[in-house]
Amino acid sequence: MSSQEENIKIRTSGVTVHYGAAQALHGIDLDIRANEVTALIGPSGCGKSTFLRCINRMNDVIEDCHFGGKIEIDGEDIYSGEIDVVELRARVGMVFQKPNPFPKSIYDNVAYGPRIHGLASSKDELDHMVETSLRRAGLWQEVHDRLHTSGSGLSGGQQQRLCIARTIAVDPNVVLMDEPCSALDPIATAIIEELIEELRSQYTIVIVTHSMQQAARVSQRTAYFHLGHLVEHGDTDRIFTNPANKQTEAYISGKIG
Repeated sequence: MSSQEENIKIRTSGVTVHYGAAQALHGIDLDIRANEVTALIGPSGCGKSTFLRCINRMNDVIEDCHFGGKIEIDGEDIYSGEIDVVELRARVGMVFQKPNPFPKSIYDNVAYGPRIHGLASSKDELDHMVETSLRRAGLWQEVHDRLHTSGSGLSGGQQQRLCIARTIAVDPNVVLMDEPCSALDPIATAIIEELIEELRSQYTIVIVTHSMQQAARVSQRTAYFHLGHLVEHGDTDRIFTNPANKQTEAYISGKIG
């Protein structure tokens, strides 16, 4: 087995999704490597977010949504009957487009996951988890003296970092990000992008982005989707400088959008 084979964290094969009679994804085969950022790009409505939500079974909650194919994480079929979906969503965290802190204190936002999953055996241990997660999310210095004030009192960029801290507090091994910077200003976006680069040493990250510049900056691998099909995927540098497919080239050059 090659080192690249050994490095596959998520393997998806023949993934299809139907919303009622409408087909949103057509047979997606995509391997996602551990400790890399994989960017999903493509026009609106092309299936990027639908595919992302398959990886932690968020589509399960949508009525009339039907999944086909196979997704394995570390060789385990996440759609098998034995899988505990709550546990899966702790292992595969999700950061959404709009920051969505809980209506709780900064501390309680981060402590929420470890509490419900019983990960901390004492208050000291929980304090340590909260501090570590906020440090990893680059937020500790800004909030350490106001942990018991409301998370919704933070700026948009800080709220998004709080949501990242909340996601990583349960020690996932995959982090999914659905356009995490689209509601943020350029300065907050730059901070989140730096954070993504730091986090990939510990997590496998899959990010949906409308910004090709962002995909080029933050990812090692890029997958281009169009009308529910995976058109092309590979090393980000190659996709952006020498795409193999004319459709990819047309999208990247701005001829289609």
